[in-house]
Amino acid sequence: MNVYRQIKTPTINPDEQARRQRAIDFARGSVRYEGFVLSEEAERVGERFVAGHLTVPEYVNAIKAIG
Repeated sequence: MNVYRQIKTPTINPDEQARRQRAIDFARGSVRYEGFVLSEEAERVGERFVAGHLTVPEYVNAIKAIG
């Protein structure tokens, strides 16, 4: 039995990655405008999303899980 997990390889193209980065940057700015700062954990989740390691629903669920 193979006990190794396959690591999810990002499958997004550079245009999608740039779109995601703009969305994360906008959200970060919006949060700061409201007087808050994203936690390091939320920033890491955003980085994983931009890199293509998370789908949109996975990103939303991960952010919700932070609380």
